[in-house]
Amino acid sequence: MSNKVRVRFAPSPTGGLHLGGVRTVLYNYLFARHHGGEFVLRVEDTDQTRFVEGAEDYIVKCLEWCGLNPDESPQKGGPFVPYRQSERKHLYYQYAQQLVDAGHAYYAFDTPEELERKRNDLAKDGNPGTNFQYDSSTRGSMRNSLSLNNQEILELLDKNTPYVIRIKMEHGKTITFTDMIRGEITFDTSLVDDKVLLKADGMPTYHLAVVVDDYLMKITHAFRGEEWLPSAPVHLMLWDKLGWKDSMPQWAHLPLILKPDGHGKLSKRDGDRLGFPVFAMDWYDPKTGDTTKGFKEIGFLPEAFVNMLAMLGWNPGMEQEIFSLEELVQHFSIERVHKGGAKFDYEKAKWYNQQHIHQSSDEKLLPLVKPYLTEHGVNTDDAYLLKVIALIKERCTLLPDFWDQGHFFFKTPEIKELDTIKGKWDDNKKNFFNTWTEGLKSLTDWNHTAIEHTFNDHLQQHNLKKGDILLPLRIMLVGGKYGPGVFVIAEMIGKEETVKRIGQAVGLL
Repeated sequence: MSNKVRVRFAPSPTGGLHLGGVRTVLYNYLFARHHGGEFVLRVEDTDQTRFVEGAEDYIVKCLEWCGLNPDESPQKGGPFVPYRQSERKHLYYQYAQQLVDAGHAYYAFDTPEELERKRNDLAKDGNPGTNFQYDSSTRGSMRNSLSLNNQEILELLDKNTPYVIRIKMEHGKTITFTDMIRGEITFDTSLVDDKVLLKADGMPTYHLAVVVDDYLMKITHAFRGEEWLPSAPVHLMLWDKLGWKDSMPQWAHLPLILKPDGHGKLSKRDGDRLGFPVFAMDWYDPKTGDTTKGFKEIGFLPEAFVNMLAMLGWNPGMEQEIFSLEELVQHFSIERVHKGGAKFDYEKAKWYNQQHIHQSSDEKLLPLVKPYLTEHGVNTDDAYLLKVIALIKERCTLLPDFWDQGHFFFKTPEIKELDTIKGKWDDNKKNFFNTWTEGLKSLTDWNHTAIEHTFNDHLQQHNLKKGDILLPLRIMLVGGKYGPGVFVIAEMIGKEETVKRIGQAVGLL
């Protein structure tokens, strides 16, 4: 590519970061890194009515957790500061006014009450359910600088009458652009309303701000969700009428992430209903006081989360499914992003996490596993914990599984499967465990090989089969029918603890 690639993610700080938003970040990031370009974080906080305190910091932390760090942002700065739209308010008016002066936009003095009256009148005229649209067919009957004479306009402006600036969409024309994913797309401008560009408080709407900022920040490629496609003709017209058509970024409208059944866009409500997260990290909503669970807190590794998202709507063109971030950068191509929506499959998401846990080094997992031990009041040395991680990571899908699958290495477990032993318990087995544990007390070389050797010797003495005794032994040491090799467990927990657990179980039986 001749020009240096510059992409941006421009979220509104209004709440938790949906996994669809993280995927948009990811595709921007991968494209930029693949082409040696720059990734910009720009905060679109012009809608002050929806602004939520703490949401911007939350978004930044989510990107940090995912390893998708921007080159320029409100926090890092850069050559096009400021990167918050609320701090760029002074820039937008001049461009809105330029459009008015050129006849491509106009002042609209209609009050909210007047607009509501129009909507109600439309319903009364036998059009229930039809939305009033401010466009070429209705603008002439509204209170704006196209329907009023110059004297009336000047009087309203002199009185500081509140107004918005609306784009004047051209009637009966077609606008076409080439989407990097969907190919050529054509719009009929007659179907598009005159969107507000500048609000009465002087703040720009998304439509004006995104065009002005993309131009001033020299954005070369803009990737966003397909829900923004209906707004494309407004943005195309703005690029054209502001005289910037040749500088317009290439667009790609990303497919939706769908509900597991494929019917409709995946929402937070779906996650609540089906029992899985849809936010990257826990989100505390200060307005409601509610906390929504995130992928991080339920035990996902960031690289697994990123890997899973990359594959939701993109095909690498190879059999491989497990990728590091560096491999994703190497293989990513926007042309291989699907046009259709991608169904979210939580079981598949967990599979990605399981695979990344299995492939992670024990040292990498150590600091991630430790908090789950601390939560249960366990403080152990790193060398011991590393051995435990090595033994059980193949059995873990989410990070909390390290406690579920390995708690017996740190605390005497509750024996939940005692009834399994009781069914075939007899005096011979009781005598076996009593005599074997007595022998264990004097065993000098405490390792799994020596422990198993004495175990086999005592089996012969009591005329028992290994299969008859191994499961009861496992339940005595672990509390259930799971865990790594039982003699390795005995070696790890030590002689005293092994003898104690067997003795307690025999006593209960």
